[in-house]
Amino acid sequence: MKKWLVAAAAAVLLPLSAVASNFQVGKHYEVIAEQKTAKPEVKEYFSFFCAGCYAFEPIAQRLAQSLPDGVEFKKFHVDFIRAASPEIQNALARAYVVAKNLGKGDQVSTAIFNQIHRSRVPFRSEDDIRNLVLINDIDGETYDKAMRSFGVRGAVNQMMKEQQELSERRVLTGVPMLVVNGKYKILNESLNQRNMQQEMQQLVEYLLSKD
Repeated sequence: MKKWLVAAAAAVLLPLSAVASNFQVGKHYEVIAEQKTAKPEVKEYFSFFCAGCYAFEPIAQRLAQSLPDGVEFKKFHVDFIRAASPEIQNALARAYVVAKNLGKGDQVSTAIFNQIHRSRVPFRSEDDIRNLVLINDIDGETYDKAMRSFGVRGAVNQMMKEQQELSERRVLTGVPMLVVNGKYKILNESLNQRNMQQEMQQLVEYLLSKD
């Protein structure tokens, strides 16, 4: 009986192992750092004004939900897509951080993407952003205080710092871009577009397991 269970388990795991063995450095991913981050993580660099990021958002959200326990999914907004002023882009990044800290990151992120790409209504002021966030079940006073907080501003400053560093190294050349454990950059174009969700998840799991 035990032998049968082991064989059955091996049969289930084989497809994943077989796919993982086909992932190649230089084709499916690049090594961009010598050492991994202290804690396992998957980081997405994106812009709310990027149509590709809008299309990728459902994949990113499902990927975040499927990660192993202890692996954090982080979203870092970039501002090099000049579709809005730096002030509006900074405010959108802060609004997302506030929402994520309140457990509504996906909800607010989807709402921002939909307003820009589906409704095609521009954000002309921070009040426009505030109004959208508040109708997504976030208290106004809580939001206002968080938007001004040192922690939220510091988180967005860190996004800008990493954007500059990675851009200077020619690592960040477009979005969306995923980096696993600070060491492995995923090359999205290498994945099967018809099966991207599954292949992306398998590749992320593979990279999380690498030294």
